[in-house]
Amino acid sequence: MNPLNRVDFFIFRKGDNMYTRKFNKDFYETAKEIIGEKTPLFKDCGLVCDKACCKGDENTGMILFPNETTEFNVVEKDGVRLCVCGGECNRANRPLSCMIFPFFPYIDENGKVKAVLDSRGAGVCPLVSLQDEVMFNKAFIRRVSKLGRFLKQDDECRKFLYETSREIDKLNLF
Repeated sequence: MNPLNRVDFFIFRKGDNMYTRKFNKDFYETAKEIIGEKTPLFKDCGLVCDKACCKGDENTGMILFPNETTEFNVVEKDGVRLCVCGGECNRANRPLSCMIFPFFPYIDENGKVKAVLDSRGAGVCPLVSLQDEVMFNKAFIRRVSKLGRFLKQDDECRKFLYETSREIDKLNLF
């Protein structure tokens, strides 16, 4: 069976109600709906840097979330699946990492989720290094936090978020 076609089920709570969802397509469609059309700035932030984050190669790209599928080229590097793009795409079909960059749904040591600027993107995104001078879209930041709360309900995503958050912690030490 092709793992991209498999359908896993998980249960998450919303209030006192329980829902069963198909994992791959429905899960990530719901995740993308949480972000919607919001962007880090009140305009397309790619206009600031000539879409630097969209210009990957076989060594650089955007990390895919666990079991996330994409129509774009995917390469595996050091056990990590990267989406590589030539700089042009249908924004509605972007992977989740592209939609939320340069933010990340960070999980602290107590399990609380908050949106943080992803210091791993400092070499690519000028917004990370200029964060004190930029007025970010607060609605977008709230949605990244909400996205994190949604994603952490899945075991694999929770592990991914937690481990990535620890990587961000290590980078922030410097």
